[in-house]
Amino acid sequence: MSVKPAPAPVLFTGPFALATLAPLSIPDAPAFPALVTAQGRVLDLRAAFDDERLTVRGLLDDWRTVLPRLRSLADGSTEKGEPLAGFRVHAPVEPRQVFQSGANYRQHVIDLHVAHRAPGDDRPEEERRAEAAELMDRRAADDRPYMFIGLPSAITGPYDDVVLPAWAEKPDWELELAAVIGRPAHRLSPGEALEYVAGYTIANDLTDRATVFRRDMPQIGTDWLRSKNAPGFTPLGPWIVPAESIADPDDLQVTLKLNGDTMQDESTEDMLFDVARTVAYASQHAQLLPGDLVLTGSPAGNGMHWGRLLRDGDVMDGTITGLGAQRTRCVAQAAS
Repeated sequence: MSVKPAPAPVLFTGPFALATLAPLSIPDAPAFPALVTAQGRVLDLRAAFDDERLTVRGLLDDWRTVLPRLRSLADGSTEKGEPLAGFRVHAPVEPRQVFQSGANYRQHVIDLHVAHRAPGDDRPEEERRAEAAELMDRRAADDRPYMFIGLPSAITGPYDDVVLPAWAEKPDWELELAAVIGRPAHRLSPGEALEYVAGYTIANDLTDRATVFRRDMPQIGTDWLRSKNAPGFTPLGPWIVPAESIADPDDLQVTLKLNGDTMQDESTEDMLFDVARTVAYASQHAQLLPGDLVLTGSPAGNGMHWGRLLRDGDVMDGTITGLGAQRTRCVAQAAS
């Protein structure tokens, strides 16, 4: 896959963000953890921390100690470092675990409910939509998030080409806010969950709609392994923006454009379960580790809604307020 340099401007909130970069001038150069300033300058954190084997996940392993040092580095780095344009941008972190949330945007789930009319249900759409809205409000108040596990091997960079597997009949986009864990966490309450979030990044959780449900045995239900975990099906990044730079993760605009046309454009305010409740729920059933990702679901406007799925040559541009932008091009899998 090709790895392209970041577009300008940088467009993230706050004085700095974390990234995983490699110099464009050196083919196959190893990637390194970097501090990227709001001015578009790059500081190699291996030198700053005197550790040639340092990674972004290593920084997150000791986030409470590392964060003040990063602030100090950013304060004095306005004119220091190299221009960002000279570097390849990789996925910002290699997580141990990826937790994914589904059916978490109110309008999206209402649309799905209305679209899947039960046989014999001849009620007007307005009535069925009102019913769905009442169900969603009840679910947000009394129910629990719907979560499943993704594979780190599906992650790719924010400017990498996305290979569409030959077997994927209905590949679709799902732009999402991802919380990056900064401390080991287990059995958190919603009130304390955000204290364990180091920062936020952008994820596009691609899905092959044709393989979500098992055809051979429908009663088994969803098959997330096959439908979501092909190599490169989770473009991630470009940056991890520290949580302290994001005033309210539940008030960010999530926007995806396909070949320049806006397909998704919704605020995280529409989430049924906010970031705190989603992280807390994941921690009730698993040990969250530094560098882990908690994806918070995707808003209305997927390809199935528009009747337009991904195909060779498509370009996806994804942005979330304060977190930068990613651009990925779809490439059909070469014939074997």
